[in-house]
Amino acid sequence: MTTVSAPGADIERSIRTAGAAGRPAMAAFLTAGFPDKASFGALVDAIAAEVEVLEIGVPFTDPMADGVTIQESSRCALEAGVNLPWILDIVAGSATETPIVLMSYLNPILAMGLVEFAHRAAEAGVAGLIVPDLPYEESAPALGALDEAGLALVQLVAPVSPRDRIEKLCRMSRGFVYAVTTTGTTGGDVSRTEAMYDYLDRVRDLSPVPVLAGFGIRRAEHVHAVAAHAHGVIVGSALIEVLGRGDDAIAFLRQLRRHAGAPLEGDS
Repeated sequence: MTTVSAPGADIERSIRTAGAAGRPAMAAFLTAGFPDKASFGALVDAIAAEVEVLEIGVPFTDPMADGVTIQESSRCALEAGVNLPWILDIVAGSATETPIVLMSYLNPILAMGLVEFAHRAAEAGVAGLIVPDLPYEESAPALGALDEAGLALVQLVAPVSPRDRIEKLCRMSRGFVYAVTTTGTTGGDVSRTEAMYDYLDRVRDLSPVPVLAGFGIRRAEHVHAVAAHAHGVIVGSALIEVLGRGDDAIAFLRQLRRHAGAPLEGDS
């Protein structure tokens, strides 16, 4: 008899394994099909080998949380013909064992059908889903469909969220809680203030699952500072910029990791 893990269990296990090894967990965000549709499958496997969680963004024409960098990468991907079925095929063809989480606005999921999406995503090997425009009050149907398929619905909290709302979102979240570090859109620098650190400490205290901090994680010192208050970080716009320039994305991620945690294998 096959044992099915609870939704998000593999994500949480991966994050906590990093902590047990003395380093903050790292999640990396890729816009699906960027910078090149033909080589994206190979990029998925290469980046996934460097991180605890891989987040793949579903390109969308009308984003609400994405800054200019991710908006532009989404435009390029959409022009290349990237869509949700293609992304699920890429995930299905991946050789990685790193948990993959899709970040999608609600419309592409509803266009496929919520139950159909959950079924196809689970079959493809997707571990979870982030939906930035799905409010807590309307998330029960999605949570039910994803739970039934064994997929995690990751919730987002923000610095302006009241304590009681943070607590509700943390209880509902599967795998990890996405703690947004700044108000506004992606692409800026993380706000390294006592107020932000207090906010992350509060989320971590309230959450039964690990907390990953995202928005504005661009440099090694950001990882080092945030890691003292969360279980890890999410690197998004900065990584997309590296890929857009044609620079070495693996070296970039390793530099962030090397500064904040234990040396990589082969380092002295």
